[in-house]
Amino acid sequence: MQSTDSTKAPGTPIPPGLRRFLYATATINGAAILIIEILGAKLLAPYLGTSHFVWTAQISVTLLALAVGYYLGGILVDRTRELHHLFLAMLGAAIYLALTLFITEKVAYACLGLGIRLGSILCSAFLFFVPLTLLAMTGPFLIRLLSKSIEGVGSQAGRLSAVSTLGSVGGAMLIGYVLIPLLPNSITVLVTSAVLALLALTYRIVFAQKKGSLNTGCFLALASLCAGTFAIKQDLRTDYYRLKEIHRSNSNFGMLQVLQVKDDSMTNYYFCNDNLSQNVYFKDTKQSGALFTYMLHGLARGYTTNLQSALCIGLGVGIVPSLLAQEGVMVEAVEINDAVVPIAQKYFDLDPTQFTLHIEDGRSFLNRTRLRYDTVILDAFLGDSSPSHLMTREAFQAMRAVLNPGGVVVMNCFGHLDNQRNFFIASLERTLESVFKKVRIHNSGGGNVFIVASDRADMELVPPTDFSAVHRFLVAQVRSCYASQVATAPDRGRVLTDDYNPVDFYDANNREEFRRNMALGFRRN
Repeated sequence: MQSTDSTKAPGTPIPPGLRRFLYATATINGAAILIIEILGAKLLAPYLGTSHFVWTAQISVTLLALAVGYYLGGILVDRTRELHHLFLAMLGAAIYLALTLFITEKVAYACLGLGIRLGSILCSAFLFFVPLTLLAMTGPFLIRLLSKSIEGVGSQAGRLSAVSTLGSVGGAMLIGYVLIPLLPNSITVLVTSAVLALLALTYRIVFAQKKGSLNTGCFLALASLCAGTFAIKQDLRTDYYRLKEIHRSNSNFGMLQVLQVKDDSMTNYYFCNDNLSQNVYFKDTKQSGALFTYMLHGLARGYTTNLQSALCIGLGVGIVPSLLAQEGVMVEAVEINDAVVPIAQKYFDLDPTQFTLHIEDGRSFLNRTRLRYDTVILDAFLGDSSPSHLMTREAFQAMRAVLNPGGVVVMNCFGHLDNQRNFFIASLERTLESVFKKVRIHNSGGGNVFIVASDRADMELVPPTDFSAVHRFLVAQVRSCYASQVATAPDRGRVLTDDYNPVDFYDANNREEFRRNMALGFRRN
């Protein structure tokens, strides 16, 4: 095969082997860009969350990088059509990506203190703008290089755009269906970096005539990949303040961890999703260490006159469905993340045979089920809040439709009740009142707010008299929460609908505060 490094005259033919390789380069670059875009948001999730602010920042930085990269690629190819410049840019992207493994956690924590809006943009830009810009230079460079004449520019641009876009489709499907569920995010970053470096190395060995600068670039890329391997070992370290990690896995809905207290006299486990504690479990007594599990169970019991059937939207580690099932209640549970189930079985004594478990979105289950229940318990969380589509008037109407006469909805959420920060809770109360006749709110005083709604105008709580099932550390808090019935100022909120649900925006400061406190609380040593 003829070796070449440039095409100095417009009509100079490009060898078929090199032409195919350049099309492959465009395809792989397109895949890498989408992988970095999606993976970037996943890398930020444990620190900054998964709100629309994070995704807006990631998409905006990606598009800005593409615009700058296209512009610079056009300038570069007008000055020189020597291909080694393009592959040096790819090596630069590979090196930068590998080195981000050393700084992602530090940068994310630093940006967390700047607020979710500014912090998301700055963090995304610092970590991903440079490699995305360098990869985006490929498009205009190859269009100009592969066009034999001015008349063929249009068709050449169309072909390259098509193969690059197909590569992006492949990259999106690869990361969504394979890489995120099966590999830690840090390993996916390193693999992407390695593929880009290998592409440049292949060009250097097979096609390039000018190899001096490429030799240096390949050496630096190799060194960066080796350093990145060390950084992965740091990223996967398991030492936390007062805690040790005994399980970590990736999933379609974030990083899942089980942390155990280092004190040998204690056996409590923490279940975490993207650095946020979802539950605490005392292994020795087989009891929850989280207030919300007792309140969801107790409020469903206390407000329902004859509890025979329950629908639990959100499994967690399965404590509430298990408690109800052990009491003889017919329970169906809906959980969107199937990766949670084996973890709950192994570490939290879940027995999924006690109830019927459905792996799907709660809203879709509500729309298709034909069964009726005495209570619907809503405890679905994605990061630091419940998914917005489960907190609208239409969602509550769907819950009402599956309730038996006199049935209740019991909901766990995070929020504040003071007039400066109560938009979320006030909106939930107002939205529920547009669907149900009666709404009651119990405030834990520690962030958890429990809301109960029913068509029974005479709905009143019958509090439990026996607290023996409650862990001794939490009895006083549970009693206090039962007694703390509060109301908001509904005019401070609005009715939330599928068409207009601005909670993510108006409640951003509260969620940012909650996430920052939780994320810093589980920071590694």
